[in-house]
Amino acid sequence: MSDYQDIRDSQTVFDIRAFLFKLLKFWPLFLISLGIAFGVAQYINARKLPVYGMQNMISIKDDQNPFFTSNTSLTFNWGGTTDKVNTAIITLKSRSHNEKVVAQLQYYIAYQKDGEYQKVDAYGALPFAFEADTSKVQLLYTPITVVFKTPTTFALSATLPNINVKTQNYSTKAIAYATAASTQIAQDYTIGDKISLPFFSGTFFQNPEVKPILNTPFYISFKNFDNSVKRYLGISVDPESNGSSILRLGLNGTNKARLVDYLNSSVQVLSNDVLERKNLFATKTIKFIDSSLTAKSMELRDVEKELNSFKNKTAVYDLASEGAKVSSQLTGLDLSKEALQRQLNYYAILEKYLSNRADYREVPAPSVAGIQELSIVSGVGRIISLAEERKKLEYSFKETAPIFADLDRQINAVKNILFENIRSSQSLKELELSDINKDIAKYEGEIRKLPREQQELLKIERRYSISAGTYNVFLSKRSEAGLVKAANVSDVLIIDSAKDTGGHQIGPDTKLNNMLAGFLGFLVPFGFVFILTFFDNKIKTTKDLQRLSTIPILGVIGKSTLKTGLAVIEKPKSSVAESFRALRSSLQFIYKKQGLKGSKTVLVTSSVSGEGKTFTSINIASVFALSEKRTILLGLDLRKPKIFGDFEINNDKGVVNYLINEATIEEITQKTMLPSLDVITSGPIPPNPSELLMSDGMDKLIADLKQKYDFIVIDSPPLGLVADSLELTRFADATIYLARQNYTKKGMFEKVNEKYRKGEITNLSFVLNYVDDTLNYGSGYGYGNYSNGYHEDEKKPPFGKRIKRFVKRK
Repeated sequence: MSDYQDIRDSQTVFDIRAFLFKLLKFWPLFLISLGIAFGVAQYINARKLPVYGMQNMISIKDDQNPFFTSNTSLTFNWGGTTDKVNTAIITLKSRSHNEKVVAQLQYYIAYQKDGEYQKVDAYGALPFAFEADTSKVQLLYTPITVVFKTPTTFALSATLPNINVKTQNYSTKAIAYATAASTQIAQDYTIGDKISLPFFSGTFFQNPEVKPILNTPFYISFKNFDNSVKRYLGISVDPESNGSSILRLGLNGTNKARLVDYLNSSVQVLSNDVLERKNLFATKTIKFIDSSLTAKSMELRDVEKELNSFKNKTAVYDLASEGAKVSSQLTGLDLSKEALQRQLNYYAILEKYLSNRADYREVPAPSVAGIQELSIVSGVGRIISLAEERKKLEYSFKETAPIFADLDRQINAVKNILFENIRSSQSLKELELSDINKDIAKYEGEIRKLPREQQELLKIERRYSISAGTYNVFLSKRSEAGLVKAANVSDVLIIDSAKDTGGHQIGPDTKLNNMLAGFLGFLVPFGFVFILTFFDNKIKTTKDLQRLSTIPILGVIGKSTLKTGLAVIEKPKSSVAESFRALRSSLQFIYKKQGLKGSKTVLVTSSVSGEGKTFTSINIASVFALSEKRTILLGLDLRKPKIFGDFEINNDKGVVNYLINEATIEEITQKTMLPSLDVITSGPIPPNPSELLMSDGMDKLIADLKQKYDFIVIDSPPLGLVADSLELTRFADATIYLARQNYTKKGMFEKVNEKYRKGEITNLSFVLNYVDDTLNYGSGYGYGNYSNGYHEDEKKPPFGKRIKRFVKRK
């Protein structure tokens, strides 16, 4: 039982050796597939535009104002160089930054010209420069053709999809539809003309570096702003080494001039933003002081006017010596009180601002109130720095991003420290203010001892001195802020600007395309052959038979190209004839092993029709007859008689006539071209072939034939289709079960295996028929190409016919 279980399991075994030989047989398919694949790769490589990689290099330094120390009121430590580098990397990759660069360069405009295979990017190689009017809408996606007629005049034309076209305003980024007068636009312009169409507005300028090419079309088209920005978000920004403040920017594209301008402009925009951020305190201080100076100037004029009016009215122009001394003391105290009050007011405003605001970028500068405390100054600077960074990141990340939570945590930590420092400073300033108020009260008591006019003059002069002192303080701060702003420089230093020095091409990767072509060109036919082999359940070799059954293999029969089945008679020296002689020898061995004497019988059957039973029967009978043995070929396939056709004899009378007692053996026996070979055909097709073959007449026929002939060759019906052959096996001393290469299916042997296992059929042997010995893989029996020189086989047909036959066969 285990042997038959192994046979069933072996049906799923994949024959790798047979598969490899199958691959060899399909070599034309591999050749064609590889040719097509490499042809496609060449087509793609030839039409792919070159890809360039451009770079520039910058340094992020901590460049403090040379006129001020790090704790000066208007300069701040923004977190050190490391923080600046990280901020610069994030900024350069952010959407908001790249939107500024795209808008500045107007990179939403595409410039093209005709290339060898397609339109190519013509940026930097145009005889003109175009500046779009960003306040007007521009036509999206539809190309506008520019053709120069003279060095200064050109024709503008466009074919619109319809009169209602999609447009975008690049100032507001709004997308809308505009209506054109016609779908065909054609108009002439001169360089410098301001063009104003419902869907196209701007001015063309001459490019002195490129000479106009007359009658050559150039194309301008506008892209969606957001999509244009996305193209540049892939810019690479990498430190030269871990922790380095030197950054290398890189960008890839098909136009080197466009890449160079973008990289350099990106750095310039970053530098301007950093400088603007660095001047933030100075700018806000100047703005606040300017407004304060205006108010103090008016106040000072009013007090001065009041003072002059009082002097003219009372004729009192100077204070007495005692009054002058008291006035001098009070003026100093008043200015100190004013400064302290200004600082306390700032603390109150700052505390309220930090408690009630969410955007801390507008926190007033401590220098406005004359505050020099480093803890307050650095704290305010740090919180504004974090607020600026948070605002920039809002363009690149969602509000729920972890980076915002981290920034908010840092801002809250700085706020808590500031609140503590504010309360501490307020307590100290209030103590100082209390002491000054005591001193002022003391001197005011002395003033009341002076004459009335002297007291009034002193009051007015005190107010004048306070206003003048405050005005001078603001004026000094204004000058200081202006100096800081003028002396500030950007922390971005350009080491190497992007520049086209030749080369820089990084693509297309034609080697990769060729490798893919080779891989796919091989994979497609390989997969095709694999699928064919995997799902092909037909017999290929004798090893397939060995895996599927324990029935012994008697031999193989080669492929015959003759139109007739008389291979042994017509081509006695062919390899096919030799294979039948080999079968004859094997049969003789079987007979000898059984100890048979006298007449012997061999039955030829198979699973289904078309496997070569009649061909094999005819030629086995022929080889026996050629050895001068009296041989009879008995056609017992009553349903599909075929023997008579090859021998050119009639089938009017045969076995059927004998079995129904209409004819004698002599009457149904017919001679052939071989003296020792006779043939009995099946005769007319009967309605009950099985019953006839099971009749007593069949036993008598065989017995009579054994008396007259040495060998009886029985051509029987297929065992796998009808029961006739099974009934006839009782007359056979040896039974040949045919399997045809690339025809017989592997699942057809279950029935015969079962019969053989049960002993219902004995002396049964397989013969593999119609074997192609041009690639003799695994048969183990055929002669293959080693028969050259020994067999008289037909010559090979011409190469063209062989290819046609190969394609037809596959």
